[in-house]
Amino acid sequence: MNSRPMPLTEGFELRFESLFHSGRALAFPCDAQGGVTLDALSERARQNYLFARAVVGREYAVPIVLRCGGARA
Repeated sequence: MNSRPMPLTEGFELRFESLFHSGRALAFPCDAQGGVTLDALSERARQNYLFARAVVGREYAVPIVLRCGGARA
């Protein structure tokens, strides 16, 4: 695991799309491989990220990595 903190402006986001509410998603800054640095997130964002990961397949789809601006990485 990479030990250096990831800047929030890395240029990518990890996006969890809701399975039940079209257009609703949770997105988090990440690196090009989808790695999220938890220490760089606010407490609320960290809780949302951990929740989204825990309910993949039940509430949210498998996350995708997007370049900021919407293009898939």
